Amino acid sequence: MKKLLILFVISFSSQFISSQTDNVPDKKTQNAFAKLDFLSINMPETSIPNEANMGFTGIHYNLMLNDWAYAGTGIYGAVSGERGGFFTLGVNAGIKKYFGDDFYLDTGFHFGGGGGAAAPDGGGAFILPHFNLGYDFKSFSLNSGWSYVNFFDDGLIKGHQFNLGLEFPLNFVYADYKTSETEIDFTDLAKSDWNINSKKTSMMLHLNTLKIKGDTQGINNGKTIKLAGFEFDSYITENWFAFLKVDGAFDGIKAGFMDVFLGGGYHFNINNNSTNILAKFGIGAAGGGGIDTQGGFLLYPDLSIEQRIYNDLFIAVNKGFVLSPNSHFNTSSLGVGIKYYIDRNGIIADKSFSSGKFKGFEVIVKQDLYLDAERDGQPTEDLHQISLQINLDLNKNVYVAGQTAFANFGNAGAYAEGIVGLGAKTNPIANDKITIFGQVLTGAAGGGDISTGEGLILKPSAGLSYKLNNTLSLRAAGGYVKAKGGQLSSTFFNFGLKYHLSFLKMNE
Repeated sequence: MKKLLILFVISFSSQFISSQTDNVPDKKTQNAFAKLDFLSINMPETSIPNEANMGFTGIHYNLMLNDWAYAGTGIYGAVSGERGGFFTLGVNAGIKKYFGDDFYLDTGFHFGGGGGAAAPDGGGAFILPHFNLGYDFKSFSLNSGWSYVNFFDDGLIKGHQFNLGLEFPLNFVYADYKTSETEIDFTDLAKSDWNINSKKTSMMLHLNTLKIKGDTQGINNGKTIKLAGFEFDSYITENWFAFLKVDGAFDGIKAGFMDVFLGGGYHFNINNNSTNILAKFGIGAAGGGGIDTQGGFLLYPDLSIEQRIYNDLFIAVNKGFVLSPNSHFNTSSLGVGIKYYIDRNGIIADKSFSSGKFKGFEVIVKQDLYLDAERDGQPTEDLHQISLQINLDLNKNVYVAGQTAFANFGNAGAYAEGIVGLGAKTNPIANDKITIFGQVLTGAAGGGDISTGEGLILKPSAGLSYKLNNTLSLRAAGGYVKAKGGQLSSTFFNFGLKYHLSFLKMNE
């Protein structure tokens, strides 16, 4: 009888523990890595006699599809030479094969679009294959080898060159997208695989102004550039963080100026964690819109103060400088933004949590077609562009979106967009396969002779997605794009692939 009682207690206890964790979504791990690379491109002689090589540097994020294949996205920008403001966006795919524990071969392919700075980029479409040998130091790896670039849609930029890459593992944990908006009590999470260290990140939408100084900028000397952009911060420790910042001009000068910065900073907490002071320093690339940044390489020191307005939502004000090392391009910056902090994918932190909610997150790569896109000087023709959009679900049916896009066909290689907005979507229908959505995005666009005035565009659209599996869907949409102050007024269509998952957001 005593043995039967013990067996009953063990059985009951195991059933009770199981019932506490069955409702907690499974924690999955995606192996991934970030890559910074550099190549020196031999430029054809066109408008600049004996033009120096263009230093081209990229930031990439790739997912490991299995033990040896990867795919992802990347953005490139000019940092030396004569073409400051030359930017591209593209997709990566490759094979990474180890022989031994440390050495590996990396052969891959990048396809994208972009251009700028009056360069002979044609429609903007280009390919960039590589074949590299690398060494893995475990916490990071280095690789180098042969690469080839070709702006093949009537562009003149093409050639072979060496490339150098630096990679860091950046794996992440996630749950299936269908678990989004599921809220779990802290005690249940403590008994699950989510009982790990929390990661702190933040996302900010901001408006910035750059006051141009000096006598090197011609008709733009003394003008104030108005920019809209996005910043993503990832915390390495409680106070130290790395950041990525992207901006595009929408007023003040001719459309086309943009910047991309990567850097780090330190976060001070005061006033019972309701006020933050952030000191940041970044390096990056910028140019376009008639602004002369020479090779494009810029420095970005900045000081920000943030004040909590509701829970994890802060208003931020920043003051800093954006300048080239020799001060040929020299501006003071002033901005304001809305910032959202997230403690994610773990319950262990220097604070107390009451529960966690799984939030939906989507990354969309697509190809856009603008019908009869108006130009300022050239004949009107269709415009094609490669586009990257990121959605964060606010609830089951509403999301906030950010998108960047670069022309790749249609004789407008320097055209680019950086826009944000809101969208709404239905619950899945047709056996949970189809979702219908609508969204309205606005922001900065310009370059490539596309008639966008000073750069502000409005872009409403609607479409549907079809679920292929737990992480991938096909996506198609149509809409209308209109420039304020320019002649661009076009119907557009796009088709692409959506990667979707959910992450655990902790609540205090």
